[in-house]
Amino acid sequence: MSTQVNSPIPVTGPSLAEQAYLFIRDRLVMLDIKPGDPINEDWLGSTLGMGRTPVREALKRLETEHLVIAYPRRGTFATDVNISDLAHISEVRRTLEPLATAAAAERATDADRAGLTVLREQLDTGAPAGPADNTELLRTDLDLHRAIYRCVHNPFLEDTLIHYDNLATRIWCVFLPRLRGLAGHVNEHLPLLTAIIEGDADKAAALTLDHVTGFEQAIRALI
Repeated sequence: MSTQVNSPIPVTGPSLAEQAYLFIRDRLVMLDIKPGDPINEDWLGSTLGMGRTPVREALKRLETEHLVIAYPRRGTFATDVNISDLAHISEVRRTLEPLATAAAAERATDADRAGLTVLREQLDTGAPAGPADNTELLRTDLDLHRAIYRCVHNPFLEDTLIHYDNLATRIWCVFLPRLRGLAGHVNEHLPLLTAIIEGDADKAAALTLDHVTGFEQAIRALI
């Protein structure tokens, strides 16, 4: 009787469509592609070194996330940032984010906690940032949130959290030139990371609620 040997499944990186999605998404989130701007598929394909098909697949995905909008015979455009959406976005985040960080505190693996510890040390030892560093601070904020969301180990919840954090960040970006104290907002992650690393779900949830509420209040103070 012969014995069948299964070949190992090759480890592959992200697909071309996924690469295109991530590239375009973060430029839309940070308003490098400004609200209302047309999306140039040819430029994106040339920049990414790929054809139109993966770019179009990425744009379809981004349309479901309300980051781009397609018009028949006109093309695809970056969506506008509507400050009137702030209340709706904040309501979702106040509900889901404390739940998520509590879950992260309970479910994070040893590797997760080690990774968060490195991020906490990097944040704690970072040089003080002034107003000119707001864009980089906001990128750090995005990276911290996404690292925490991965520790929830629920891909559906993670995708939802990233979606609403992206929309919130676009609102941040609109007010970026006028924002004060953004470094303090980002540094609020220090005790939050500690709570998750130490497995303190209740503290993580409470700190997260304060963090999300503080974002909404900071924006409303500028409107």
